[in-house]
Amino acid sequence: MDVRSSEFKHSAHIALQDANLQQALGNLKAGFPGKRAAAIARLPEFDQLRDQARDLKNHILEHLDLYLEEFERKVVANGGSVHWCRTAEDARRTILELCQAQNAKTVTKGKSMVSEEIGLNDYLEARGITPVETDLGEYILQLRQDHPSHIVAPAIHLTLNDVSEAFHEHHQRPKSDDPAVLMREAREMLRQKFVAADVGITGANFLIAETGSTIICTNEGNGDLTQTLPKTHIVVSSIEKVVPTLEDMTLFLRLLARSATGQEFTVYNTLSSGPRRPGDQDGPEHFHVVLVDNGRSEMLGSDFQEMLRCIRCSACMNHCPVYGAVGGHSYGWVYPGPMGSVLTPQMVGIENAALLPNASTFCGKCEEVCPVRIPLPKLMRHWREREFERHLTPGAARYGLGFWAFFARRPALYRLLAASGNRLLRLLGGKRGRISRLPLAGGWTDYREMPAPSGKTFMQQWQERNR
Repeated sequence: MDVRSSEFKHSAHIALQDANLQQALGNLKAGFPGKRAAAIARLPEFDQLRDQARDLKNHILEHLDLYLEEFERKVVANGGSVHWCRTAEDARRTILELCQAQNAKTVTKGKSMVSEEIGLNDYLEARGITPVETDLGEYILQLRQDHPSHIVAPAIHLTLNDVSEAFHEHHQRPKSDDPAVLMREAREMLRQKFVAADVGITGANFLIAETGSTIICTNEGNGDLTQTLPKTHIVVSSIEKVVPTLEDMTLFLRLLARSATGQEFTVYNTLSSGPRRPGDQDGPEHFHVVLVDNGRSEMLGSDFQEMLRCIRCSACMNHCPVYGAVGGHSYGWVYPGPMGSVLTPQMVGIENAALLPNASTFCGKCEEVCPVRIPLPKLMRHWREREFERHLTPGAARYGLGFWAFFARRPALYRLLAASGNRLLRLLGGKRGRISRLPLAGGWTDYREMPAPSGKTFMQQWQERNR
C-alpha cells in the first residue's frame, strides 16, 4: 500500500463529498460507541482493569528484550521457529522463503494489520504466490482491490450494495441484497481456498512468553481454519505484543473485545503452541513466528514509547470526530485515526505524514476511551513539535507562531494587542455578532461564520475577578 498521508487534506475533502461513504460512516457512529458503553456499564471494575493493563504494559516495555527471548525459547522448545525481522523488507523476504520452502502456490491469510503494514500481499503476488484473505471484510476488499479503512472492521466504509455488487461480479451468481445469502456465498468460495492452501498466515493479538503460544481473536472462525488445515502456519506479529503469562493475556482479552466491538468476549480465541504433536487430530506440520520490528524499537525510551501499549482495539477511531467525518482511507496508510496519527509518522517518517498529527480537534475522547490509557493527544503534540523543529510546518503557521511569541514574551504589549483585537472583532461582527470574512482566517470563514467576541478579554476578566 502506497503512503499517501501527505494528501490528507485533499483526501478528506473528497471523503466529505462522498455520499456513499458518509452513509457507511453513519453506521459506525450509531454502532460501536454505544455497544462499548453498554458493555463497560456491565463491568464495574473496567477502569481498574485499565490501570492494571497500563501498568503491566509499561512493565513489559521496560523488559521487552527479556520477554521476547523467553517467548523464543518456549516456541523452539515446542517445536517451532522464531524469525527476527528488523525491517518490512526483512519480514517480506523471510515469509517468502518459508512459503517457497513448501513450494506454496496458494496462501490463506487470517486478518493481520502487520501484513498490511509490510505490504505482504502485493509482494507474494509479484512472486507467483496467491494470497487469499479469509476474514470476510478483508475478502470483500480483496475482491474490490481495495484496502482496509478500519483495523477491526476493515470494510466499514462500504455499504451492503457495494458488497452485493462485488460478489455478483466475482462470484458470477445472481445479485442479492440478503446478508445471509452473501455470507453463504463467501463461505462456499472460501472453503475451497482453505482446503487448497499450502501455507496459512495469521496475525497475533498477543504472544505469551510463559508458554510460547500465540493467540488470535476472531468472530468468524476463519483464523482457526487458516492455521490448522495447511501444512505450515506462519504467525506475523510486531514485537510489542508479547505478554508474560496466560493470566496476563486474559486481562487484555477482557478489555479488548469490550473496547473494540462492545462484546464481552470475541467468539473465537484460539491459542497456537507449535506444530502438530503425535496424537493431535489436526494442526500444521511446521510452525513459524515472524517478529517484526519496523521502527518499534526506536520508540522505546522515546517520547512515543507509550504508543507501544496499543492493543489495536480501534476504540480511539470509533470515537474520533475527525475519523467519523472522513473515514480511514483519508489517512493514506495502514493505520487510521488517532493511533495512526502517532504510529504512521514513526514508520514512514514525519516528513511524509506531517498532516496526520494535525488532523485532530484534541477533544481528548481518544485518550478517554483507550483501554490502556495511551495519552494520544500528548503524543500527537510531540509530533507537531518535531514537525515545527524540522521546518515542515507551512510558512504561514511558523511566522504566525513567531509573531504570537514576540508579543507573548511581552505581557503589557500582549494585553494591549488582545484588547485592541477584541474591540476590532466586535466592530467587524456588527449587530449580528458574526464575521463572514476575515483576513488570514479563510480556513474558518470559507465554510462558516466566525462568532465575534461578546465581552472582555480573558485577562481583563481574570483581573476583575481577582480584585
